Amino acid sequence: MSAEPLETQPFRWPQGKRGAVSLTFDDARASQIDAGMAILDALGVKATFYASIGNLERRLAEWRKAAARGHEMGNHSLSHPCSGNFRFARNNALENYTLERMEADLLDANDQIRRLVGATPVTFAYPCGQTFVGRGEGTRSYVPLVARHFLVGRGAYNEAPNDPAFCDLAQAFGMEADRKSPDELKALAARAADEGGWLILFGHDVGEAGRHQVVPADSLRALCEYALEPANGIWIDTVAAVGTYIQNVRSDSSS
Repeated sequence: MSAEPLETQPFRWPQGKRGAVSLTFDDARASQIDAGMAILDALGVKATFYASIGNLERRLAEWRKAAARGHEMGNHSLSHPCSGNFRFARNNALENYTLERMEADLLDANDQIRRLVGATPVTFAYPCGQTFVGRGEGTRSYVPLVARHFLVGRGAYNEAPNDPAFCDLAQAFGMEADRKSPDELKALAARAADEGGWLILFGHDVGEAGRHQVVPADSLRALCEYALEPANGIWIDTVAAVGTYIQNVRSDSSS
């Protein structure tokens, strides 16, 4: 679904911005509603939530309201398959998947999210940041499936912002926000602006600092405030919004 990259042309962000930031949260965890949403909504920041279906159903009324307020609901697969090297995934291991099974899983998740919140996901987050099925010589990448069905596929545990003129939107880098201090997150956003890049941050819970898989609430607030300061030159928006802009710039430049 993505247009060709612009390898040799400088990228133009809208309204004179120098870079972009997208906040993403995985699994539709309760703390995202209870602690994170108030911060985002108070500051007018729209985020992307990659939903696990069971968690989505447990707080469905609130997730529907979040979607109605402009937050993006993305696909995180139906069954969250990861490598069987993780004990929790041993009975749903990517090593035992085929491309056909994975495609069915992705499309079933789309159908469930559409049924539950009334919006069809246009972006995807790879569970555990892993992009393969099978094992050994039979291993296959499922990135082409994501490219076929989604505008953007977000990775995880990557080490750099995305170059909007070059990156593969089907396997965009995602950098971890969990356990990061306010200064650490602001430094990542500043780096993206300095490089003209697109920083996609991902986290899980929102709450007290120092806990596993938790974006500290004060860090989330500080980052949003930093990104909203006009002098910093950052566009903060959903993965779908930024991905669509990148795709359109590429299409316009190649036509």
